[in-house]
Amino acid sequence: MSLTSQHMSGVPGILTSDQIAQTAKQLSTLQVTSGQIPWFPGGHCDPWNHVEAAMALTITGYQQEARAAYKWLADMQLKDGSWFNYYVGAHVKDSRLDTNVCAYIAAGVYHYLLVTEDVDFCAEMWPTVEAAIDFVLRWQLGDGTIRWSLDSLGRPETYALLTGSSSIFHSLRCAVALGERLGHAKPAWELAAGRLGHVVAHHPGAFAPKNEFAMDWYYPIFSGALHGAAGEKRIKDGWERHVMDDFGVRCVSTNDWVTAAETAECVLSLDALGLTTQALDLFSCTTRHRREDGAYWTGIAYPDAVTFPHAETSSYTSAAIILAADALSSSSPAAGLFRHEVLGEPLDLPEPGCRIN
Repeated sequence: MSLTSQHMSGVPGILTSDQIAQTAKQLSTLQVTSGQIPWFPGGHCDPWNHVEAAMALTITGYQQEARAAYKWLADMQLKDGSWFNYYVGAHVKDSRLDTNVCAYIAAGVYHYLLVTEDVDFCAEMWPTVEAAIDFVLRWQLGDGTIRWSLDSLGRPETYALLTGSSSIFHSLRCAVALGERLGHAKPAWELAAGRLGHVVAHHPGAFAPKNEFAMDWYYPIFSGALHGAAGEKRIKDGWERHVMDDFGVRCVSTNDWVTAAETAECVLSLDALGLTTQALDLFSCTTRHRREDGAYWTGIAYPDAVTFPHAETSSYTSAAIILAADALSSSSPAAGLFRHEVLGEPLDLPEPGCRIN
């Protein structure tokens, strides 16, 4: 363990600093010697949630562990800049290449730089980030969207997903900001982000319909593509469908299955809109998922209040809780990342013929 002087404040009335430290310690125990962070002991790892866990470790003082997590990604990166979807140890469990999953390393490394100012380590990671973003942008379509994945045979899917493209938009902005800090200007990336952000904010019909998923509801806000009055309207319009008051966010609107990670991410979206009271109220719901050891149940199904998947706790759930607590308490230098305060103003680039300018 490599605890630094980094200290996370608690969220009054909801989560104490000692509880955050306990969750971070429990999260750190899931990391294996290679640097990989699986969902749970013996479970699989996916690069997106692995990065989210590394971010949580960074802001709670486990920076050596965070570096090991990023080095694992560098070691596992394929020649084209991508990663497989799921790994179990050194073995590939799912060989699909998900563009959103591959892009997220940019957000993680930039987050690490904001917290630590460790330019040398981030410069070491730059070739990995650059290759990943170049891979992702190969799959940007003429309307600005990005194909969501390539299947196990390397065949690209024909459509884009709103959640995935939203997350890629955020990752692209982080990649551009990281490059600027390291002396690598990437105007093509900035232009690609401008096209993608426009379609996320203004053309939801360009994406495959997944309206039942909560992430499709809040991710355009979470990513920074949608903000202000438009963001507030989207939250209001989807609230009753996606939120169980006093319980949290339904992962899928058709089931009363509340997931703590989606709840915490929605908290970050509310915080980005300046809806602080609403964010705190929603964050308080996650205490239902907290175990005595600091871990969090992945999901709880109502009305019987049973865990689903059964008795599952997950690394990404703990990480999402920590990141939300950081934003609400403004503890770390990266607390404003999901409020988009530490990113440059994005371009808004409609495609030729677009009537929304």
